[in-house]
Amino acid sequence: MTIADAPPVPVPVPLLDRTAELADIKALAVAGPDERATERQHAKGKLTARERIDLLLDPDSFHEIETLRRHRASGFGLEDKRPYTDGVVTGWGTVEGRTVFVYAHDFRIFGGALGEAHAEKIHKVMDLAEAAGAPLVSLNDGAGARIQEGVSALAGYGGIFQRNTRASGVIPQISVMLGPCAGGAAYSPALTDFVFMVRGTSQMFITGPDVVRAVTGEEITQNGLGGADVHAATSGVAAFAYDDEASCLEDVRHLLSLLPSNNRETAPRADCDDPADRATDALVDIVPVNPQQSYDIRKVVEEVVDHGEHFEVQPAWAPNVVCTLARMDGHVTGFVANQPAALAGVLDIHASEKAARFVQFCDAFSIPLVTLVDVPGFLPGVDQEHGGIIRHGAKLLYAYCNATVPRISLVLRKAYGGAYIVMDSRSIGTDLALAWPTNEIAVMGAEGAANVIFRRDIAAADDPDAMRAQKIKEYTTELMHPYYAAERGLVDDVISPSETRSVLVDALAMLRAKYADLPSRKHGNPPV
Repeated sequence: MTIADAPPVPVPVPLLDRTAELADIKALAVAGPDERATERQHAKGKLTARERIDLLLDPDSFHEIETLRRHRASGFGLEDKRPYTDGVVTGWGTVEGRTVFVYAHDFRIFGGALGEAHAEKIHKVMDLAEAAGAPLVSLNDGAGARIQEGVSALAGYGGIFQRNTRASGVIPQISVMLGPCAGGAAYSPALTDFVFMVRGTSQMFITGPDVVRAVTGEEITQNGLGGADVHAATSGVAAFAYDDEASCLEDVRHLLSLLPSNNRETAPRADCDDPADRATDALVDIVPVNPQQSYDIRKVVEEVVDHGEHFEVQPAWAPNVVCTLARMDGHVTGFVANQPAALAGVLDIHASEKAARFVQFCDAFSIPLVTLVDVPGFLPGVDQEHGGIIRHGAKLLYAYCNATVPRISLVLRKAYGGAYIVMDSRSIGTDLALAWPTNEIAVMGAEGAANVIFRRDIAAADDPDAMRAQKIKEYTTELMHPYYAAERGLVDDVISPSETRSVLVDALAMLRAKYADLPSRKHGNPPV
């Protein structure tokens, strides 16, 4: 073959033409399948994946990765349908200037169903979040595993679960449910730190209403089975529930502003013009002296924290304990508090689980803990005992005993029995145990104690009621006065309600550099 017979050398396409071609391809990928798909999404009251990302992140901060990824599957017509992104948008941006990684299911493409390529994109962004030490937010709106891809799709979920577990306690993980989440897909949100849901459009369940009907004969709707209010108030799966996506994503941003980027950092401090030594005189009127009288513990928190602002976690579930994040002199602090306005503030199965998980989260991310104690004990009853109140109560006990962050407990009024010990008492390692002069720390209330200790004297008395009243007064005077625990070193200081904020701020400042280490071990074996 001569030179003349050689095939012509292809003329290189100019770089500008290649750049224009790239821009066209990316524009096609960003636009999604078609306008009708977008209209159908909006008709359901739902935003598109990219609209959600725009609400979550700071303007123009999103950096997308693997925009041009497409699946390689064949069969069942998949080889003829290979859209860019493969139904999930992944990347990173900023929230209030701090890096956050995100992935968002695009319901317009394959119903947001997870296939092999789709899963690998999520794996990639999860690995990047862990490597960069930045929070991960998932915007969930998908129909589960892509059935046409079979076991490859299921294996993709396994990779997500493994990464959720590995990143637990390393970076904050937030799941935002903005559509359906069924079957195995529901386990990834359950492994993350916080779950947000939107009423009417988001649902989570392992088996849907059709399967429930076929197996048990029960008739129920999707929202009745796994809607936002069900998981926020009944199951405890969701920490927050909202009426619309915009307010939901606004609160996701707010939560991120309260959290550190990872477990090696502390939460960002905010400028504070609320005086650290501000008197809290209103507490005298908020908390009744009568230990049997109800009040809202949230008002105590609001009086103590910066500008009265706090962000409560799981407010609708187990309301007899309040778990909330707030700032004290600009520093993020976790509050755990008994709520006398619900079940008199007793600890039960759900309250113990709720508080234990919150304590574990704060400890994992170096957020100090303040515990406000006003607890009459554990909830008695056959259902509680048979439901495992011993095991569930031990979860809270384990969480506190295992926590190495600064810990301060404050007894406002009553603290009875085992519940007193569990609520971060001195005996389980709180750094500072404080009390108001209205505190009653005892094995049980005076009336119950008198009935047990002096039952024979009362029964033999000519006037049992008068004798009972006398013995109650005697027990109260001897063992339940405000300074009994302080005299024995179980309370570090008895403080005035009006100085509560200033004492807590100073104590937290003193403990800020606290260092504590646990014994060398692979991990503990907490009750589950």
